[in-house]
Amino acid sequence: MRDINTVASSWLLVATLCAGAAGAIAAEPTNSPASPTEELRYPGEKHLTHLRQLTFGGQNAEAYFSFDGKELIFQSTRDDLKCDAIFRMDADGKNVRQVSSGKGVTTCSFIAPDDQAIIYASTHLAGDQCPPKPDYSQGYVWPLYEGYDIFRADPEGGNRVRLTDTPGYDAEGVYSPKGDKIIFTSARTGDLELFMMNPDGSEVEQLTDQPGYDGGAFFSRDGQWIVWRASRPEGKALADYQSLLKQGLIRPSQLEIFIMNLEERKPIQLTDNGAANFGPYWHPDGKHIIFSSNMHNPKGRNFDLFLINVDTREIEQITHHPDFDGFPMFSHDGKKLVFASNRNGKVEGETNVFMVDWRW
Repeated sequence: MRDINTVASSWLLVATLCAGAAGAIAAEPTNSPASPTEELRYPGEKHLTHLRQLTFGGQNAEAYFSFDGKELIFQSTRDDLKCDAIFRMDADGKNVRQVSSGKGVTTCSFIAPDDQAIIYASTHLAGDQCPPKPDYSQGYVWPLYEGYDIFRADPEGGNRVRLTDTPGYDAEGVYSPKGDKIIFTSARTGDLELFMMNPDGSEVEQLTDQPGYDGGAFFSRDGQWIVWRASRPEGKALADYQSLLKQGLIRPSQLEIFIMNLEERKPIQLTDNGAANFGPYWHPDGKHIIFSSNMHNPKGRNFDLFLINVDTREIEQITHHPDFDGFPMFSHDGKKLVFASNRNGKVEGETNVFMVDWRW
């Protein structure tokens, strides 16, 4: 679920699936080294220091840290690729290498805490080629490719093992901090719900059961909570959602941020602004969540990063770039933040991965 045809829809490109990223216009990637520059920061970005760009050209997004913070895994459309493949690189942007086969389309990758495995979603069993883009005659929609399943592989992509094997969409998987569970999104019930399973794909259990899209979930640092994005359509909006879902599509215009304690399993809604809020991730202190949103203009294209206090619901704007900032993840020690952005792009719609030192 990560495609975009116009710069106007660039945020949707990345918000697909786990979040995703792609673009109709793409510059050829270069091997430029990651270099810190304050020129990439915008006024008001007081929490972001030592900002450096890690990728240069193409479409790059959903970059997630290894547990030790030394590497990143991300998805990218670059070179001769027609759709996203999975790549790894050092945390300074060096040693970039592809770890998926290049067949089908991939999304939502993550590194196991012990760095002995990776997971990602792929359609390669359904076909070698990139699946067709959706029909936008019904407005901007995301495709829920039925061929998506979640796979585990060795750290460099070898020995792939299929973890999900149900009809329809399975994707958006991430490991728990202990590596003992994987949370993911599936359409196996006829709705898009959150599920949890063992790292080998066994003992699948359903976590959500309300009509609407539940996806893009991440664990808190202690593994006791999850945070995710969800829609809760009613009336005509629910009928529209269900009609699109039967066609393998979803419209992502309104998404709110939810959290849940995995013992109590009672969803708690954090935002209620009618905007497209997505890509939430816990700060290691367990008291704050960073996410991307167009809350200042829910019909607009400018997505920024925001930080919400879980207890007070107080929200602080973190980035002020006038285009897209999204897919944030804190390192496990809370000292660094990685995110995707359109800033400093050489062509319209170019999305790159950026790293900053976090300052309170």
